[in-house]
Amino acid sequence: MPSILAVCVVHALRPDPGVVGVTAIDKRPVTGPVRVGPYGFRADVQADRRYHGGADQAVYAYGQDDADHWARELGRDLPPGWFGENLRVAGLDPNAARIGEVWRVGDEVVLQVTAPRTPCPTFARWVGGDDERGWVRRFGDEGRVGAYLRVVRRGAVQAGDAVVVEAADAGAPTVLEVLRDR
Repeated sequence: MPSILAVCVVHALRPDPGVVGVTAIDKRPVTGPVRVGPYGFRADVQADRRYHGGADQAVYAYGQDDADHWARELGRDLPPGWFGENLRVAGLDPNAARIGEVWRVGDEVVLQVTAPRTPCPTFARWVGGDDERGWVRRFGDEGRVGAYLRVVRRGAVQAGDAVVVEAADAGAPTVLEVLRDR
């Protein structure tokens, strides 16, 4: 059964040369239940809400299989939160999720898949700047970007919670198809 491996929130705002001047990409796992509301997890931040966050991008989920792939490619450990994700998941592929698909997480929370993550220059700088030239394109081309979700029902989630997936309309595009169409 799919499950939550880690719930991650911002560890620290970091200086960034982008327009906002800071980034909240430094997310780390927390222990115990974390409340989730319409704009994401309590104690989390999206520094640049023009491109990240808001009701339709309240939660970012990333798959452990994808993290393992990139750990091999980059030759380093990529712990939960490293991709800026709020949820590290196992047993399901966020890239194959259909837009509109519903995820029931734990006993309370209901999330709905809305969009793929679009890699950005801030993410490239986080990954390694000049050491990873072309990262944005490479990450997107690989199709292992993860999914944004909106909060349909508030509550609390924690590592170990089961994820029950309710299928979307069979004709709805997958996260990866939407990414490829952009």
